[in-house]
Amino acid sequence: MTTAIWLLIFAIFLLILCSAFFSGSETALTAASRARMHSLEKNGDKRAGYVTRLLERQDQLIGTLLIGNNIVNILASALATSFFITVFGPSGVAIATIVMTILVVIFAEVMPKSIALAHSDKFAITVSPIIRIIVLVLSPFARAVGWIVRMFLGLVGFKIESESLLTAHEELRGAVEVLHKDGSMVKDDKDRLGGILDLHELELSDVMIHRTNMETINLDDDREQIVKQILDSPYTRIPLWQGENDNIIGVVHSKDVLRSIAKHGDASKIDFKKIATKPWFVPETTTLQDQLNAFLRKNAHLALVVDEYGEVEGMVTLEDILEEIVGDIADEHDTEVSGVAAQADGSWIVDGSVPIRDLNRALDWDLPDEEATTIAGLVIHAAQMIPEEKQTFTFYGKRFVILKREKNRITSLRIRGL
Repeated sequence: MTTAIWLLIFAIFLLILCSAFFSGSETALTAASRARMHSLEKNGDKRAGYVTRLLERQDQLIGTLLIGNNIVNILASALATSFFITVFGPSGVAIATIVMTILVVIFAEVMPKSIALAHSDKFAITVSPIIRIIVLVLSPFARAVGWIVRMFLGLVGFKIESESLLTAHEELRGAVEVLHKDGSMVKDDKDRLGGILDLHELELSDVMIHRTNMETINLDDDREQIVKQILDSPYTRIPLWQGENDNIIGVVHSKDVLRSIAKHGDASKIDFKKIATKPWFVPETTTLQDQLNAFLRKNAHLALVVDEYGEVEGMVTLEDILEEIVGDIADEHDTEVSGVAAQADGSWIVDGSVPIRDLNRALDWDLPDEEATTIAGLVIHAAQMIPEEKQTFTFYGKRFVILKREKNRITSLRIRGL
């Protein structure tokens, strides 16, 4: 074979290598982790910064790489056709088609893309300086092609509209779910991360202690009785009321009570109104994220939750919000709450006041919590009625049996999976 033939073969293989470079670069850059690139850029890696800039204009990047890839593929196929016609005559066209299809698919598409997927971040950083220059050179052509495409699509009445991107919270939530499904993340870690992501979606009304379950102190009670109630209580901060139980005038801290006892030596001399701190009232529609930030700014731990009319609906503590992230926090003074009990037949006896989120987290269920906060509220919402005792309902993949009802409140029910 002549020197010209060898040069032609060399040019064909060189173009296939260029095609592999474009294919691998496209895959690596689109699969690269933006978070990792940002971290590497902050640590001084300029090439990671190039990747970040390229991904900011992803449409231009993809268009440029496709143009470059098609140029080298078409040129390689043309040269290969010329070579095989020279060697085999008219049948060289068919031979060139078969050979180039095999070479391009294996060596210019599948192989580089597989390598790029396996090492996307490293591959992207390595090729970013070269791709940056190529994008600068070919971007005018990419913009021109894009304009032509939009013009022709406009003639047939088709408009290209960019779809809304996932929010950062949705991307993180999806990543957490994938890692848990793959076994790379245990359920407890998934729940904690999910709890953080849910803070901006939940309102205080979803996690507050309802007024019917609040422990409060009546200022008109005997001083000795008040001190005994505070010392017997598992809580360090207790709302103080006078006259009517929703007339909260302050919050008493057990340490302040003990200091007063040590100072006066007699509980009857304690002025509870004086040692109580001013109550903090917050709207029930406040998100947990905003309330957590407010707690941290004010160095506070307890707030009274009110409705739109200013009526006290319940109270929320810093611990209540933290428990939405880390799960139940128990200390040596906490009392065990009996709310969920496993039965021998595989069912569960559940108090109606148990929050749906706590039940989902404890039993790894997926009951909806958008329309109701407690499991009793969910049953009433789904049934569209106040159920009677012994009534049975089936929804959300579970069977609910009403065990006990007091007036219009469901106090106990049995839940079994289908």
